[in-house]
Amino acid sequence: MGLLIPDTAWIGGHCISSNILPIYTWAKVDMTMEESVEVYLGDSAGIPCQYVFSEQPRAFMIQWFVRNPSSSSRERIYYGDNAQQIVDDGTDFTGRITVSNVGDKEGVLLTIQDVQLTDEREFFCQVNGMAAGNGEGKTHLRVFDPPMAPVIEGVHAGISVTNELPSKIASCEARNGFPRPNITWYRGISPLTPTHGQINVVILVTRESSGFYTVQSELQYKVAKEDKDVLFSCEVSYYVPGAVRTAESKGINITVHYPTTVVELWKESPQGLVKEGDTVEIRCQGDGNPPPPFTFNREQEQETALEASDDTLVLREVTRGDSGVYQCRSLDLDTYEEVMGDVQLIVHYLDPALVVPKDSEIMFKGESLTATCNALSSLETFTVWFKNGQQVGTGHMLFLQDATYDTAGEYVCEVTVPSLPGLHTSGSVHIIVQGAPQMKDADREVEMEEGAGKWVNLSCEAHAHPLPTISWTVTGSQSWREVLTSATEHSTISLVSVKVTSDITAFCNATNEMGTEAKSFSISISAIPMVTSTAPYSPAEGNGVIIVVVIICILLLAVLASVLYFLHKKGKITCGRSGKQEITKENPNKDGIVVEMKTDTKTEEAVLLKGVSGDKNGPSNQVTMNMKAIR
Repeated sequence: MGLLIPDTAWIGGHCISSNILPIYTWAKVDMTMEESVEVYLGDSAGIPCQYVFSEQPRAFMIQWFVRNPSSSSRERIYYGDNAQQIVDDGTDFTGRITVSNVGDKEGVLLTIQDVQLTDEREFFCQVNGMAAGNGEGKTHLRVFDPPMAPVIEGVHAGISVTNELPSKIASCEARNGFPRPNITWYRGISPLTPTHGQINVVILVTRESSGFYTVQSELQYKVAKEDKDVLFSCEVSYYVPGAVRTAESKGINITVHYPTTVVELWKESPQGLVKEGDTVEIRCQGDGNPPPPFTFNREQEQETALEASDDTLVLREVTRGDSGVYQCRSLDLDTYEEVMGDVQLIVHYLDPALVVPKDSEIMFKGESLTATCNALSSLETFTVWFKNGQQVGTGHMLFLQDATYDTAGEYVCEVTVPSLPGLHTSGSVHIIVQGAPQMKDADREVEMEEGAGKWVNLSCEAHAHPLPTISWTVTGSQSWREVLTSATEHSTISLVSVKVTSDITAFCNATNEMGTEAKSFSISISAIPMVTSTAPYSPAEGNGVIIVVVIICILLLAVLASVLYFLHKKGKITCGRSGKQEITKENPNKDGIVVEMKTDTKTEEAVLLKGVSGDKNGPSNQVTMNMKAIR
């Protein structure tokens, strides 16, 4: 085969010059080298060079060359033969390279320590075996250093959708990378590619004095309203040994300005239905950005602007007159287009209750009356009637039939709105029942027995309208006096104390202009003195006095029975008859005294001891006792 011999060669340490002449020989050498070797900045790089001679050379030499970065010339950095190995001085690799054999194979390994950015070149391995042949191979050393994480910065000012050309929205920078990194823009998860009239990407690449690359990219974009919620980001891609890696920036949101197309108006507060007296807040909001200025007005008064604070209209202590349609208007300062929204406000109300009959009404006993209670409201109402705090009816009508004195009194109607508890009102009517006096148990005569010299309390209570007057007629006693008289709206009470000196008949007469009613009392003197209270009625007496009097009476009866029994046994007392007491000779072989305590039922019914003015103790605490001795 043909082989070209260079005009200068080093063999055995001697420089041999010759003309390049074609030599035809069958000897050859096969060279094997990698196309490229990749390494991180600062690491060690190994470049292998393998060769195979077809004939064993008597001597051969190996040289390593590197291509200069600024020209196509080459510079030798190493020489070696059978006798010596020399690293050339004065090169960029002096002191950083070594050449060693590759195992059992024919070949060498060039090792470069502390790889620099400037080491990215082509390295040549040249093998010369003279007659045995020569050959050359090359490997490209590639050096990598990842850039710093990308930094993105958005435009702070708002960007209008009405701009005709793409506007700058963000910039992205990747610093200190080698080789030069690339930047790609994303809208959401979609990459952006330059599009005429829509997307422009401006790239600035800077080679630092250190050899690193800094890449700056500016995104110019024609925004739309839909971009207001989209995140924009940039991604830097860079090479590393055997791979391509990426790093993504944070996402940023841009401020998009767009005109208002829709205005919404709603009642912010109160929640639910509105009643008179409430404070109402009506809020307006448009879909434009930035929010445009708003003006409020009522539909029927479009030329009159209502005073509002920004986007809120406040109506204080509203009345039913504030009901109606409220409007909110927005004027776009770029397009001068007006957009309007409206809302209807309903102010609910409940008028004061109107009761018929009004204030008060007079009824005759036995009559019937229908009272009504009405309150005008914008909502459905519910009415309840009360008397003395007790419910007596529901609905706006109250039926009073066959009136009695118990019918009299004040009736209150309360009107509420179930769907709006804050609305309520009330009214009242005073019912007066007119008629002749009416006494309790007036048709029954009260009969009783009392001991002579005792005081008896008699009471009368009459119901009527007009208010009756009570007078007393007492026969059989000159010693009596009225100790208490009291009147309420519908009744009169009178209490007299009568001293029993003989059989007494007393009449209580209640009179008004409608008639008269009387009640009689009959008091007879009992044969045996009776233990009773001798003092006139005293309002200060209490229940304790009653108990003491009863106990004393029982003790006195026991003592009296003992004395009578003793006298009877001595024969110093004989039996006789007095009043209702009788002597009988039944069981003549048995002597004894029977003490009978008797309370006249009629006396109880006479209300003799009725408490007046809060005093529940009176003559009713008196005890009538009849004693009967039986021999």
